[in-house]
Amino acid sequence: MKKAKIIDFGINLLMIVLAFIWIYPYLWLLLSSFKPVDEIFTRFLPTRITFEHYKFIFVTSERLERPFVRALFNSVFISVSVTTLVILTSCLIGYALSRIDFKGARITSSFILFQMLFPGFMFLIPLFVLMRTLGLLDSYMAVIFPSAMSAWGIFMFSQSFKTIPQDYIDAAKIDGANRLWVIFRVLLPLSRTTASIVGLFTFIGIWDNFLWPLMVIKNPNRMPLAVLLAVFNHQYAGYIGPVLAGAVLQTIPMLIIFWILRDYFIKGIAFTLK
Repeated sequence: MKKAKIIDFGINLLMIVLAFIWIYPYLWLLLSSFKPVDEIFTRFLPTRITFEHYKFIFVTSERLERPFVRALFNSVFISVSVTTLVILTSCLIGYALSRIDFKGARITSSFILFQMLFPGFMFLIPLFVLMRTLGLLDSYMAVIFPSAMSAWGIFMFSQSFKTIPQDYIDAAKIDGANRLWVIFRVLLPLSRTTASIVGLFTFIGIWDNFLWPLMVIKNPNRMPLAVLLAVFNHQYAGYIGPVLAGAVLQTIPMLIIFWILRDYFIKGIAFTLK
């Protein structure tokens, strides 16, 4: 019994140490955003708190034509737009694959699963050429359009719709409901857990997306915050404080979303590991 307590104590202590190691970079980032410049790389705890880096982000940066506040709203707009489109398209295609018997349904499902095997960076150059051909470079659509559909989202919704009894759909059709009404008023509410998981992971993926927006967006007024921070750091490497403050602002929406939807995040991880 005593040996078991010692083992449990050792495991708990190890987990605490590993958790601190994991969270240490964010603590350093957060504290450094409030440090004077001369203390950023010399002290862990600041001798005094300063808001000059955040003042630079919200006020001074406009004079350098680096609109950080607008970039933050750009990130929100792009992430929300892509998430909404992914849920919408995944619902429609997932319904077609799970509830409509059409020629080539099995081949289409296999193709969607096959597409999930390839990493996204393989399609960067073809997508860039496509965006250039369509004249969408340096626009919001260049970032939103390629991500409007998700093979993983389609798979998740199609599997979820298959578990819903046909009686619900038949009852809705008897009442005169069309297919769109069935999808959005019957199937989607019954699959709200799936919708939350798909929406959450899609939002996280788009919010953290860096390489693709960097390739297609050149106008600072249309850049998401992550890209604008990288460009600003490249051009004004001496302004390390504002870059750290901007990085903190970049993480705040994700922390809020994770806190609100943490139960769905855990369910999504559990589903992935099955």
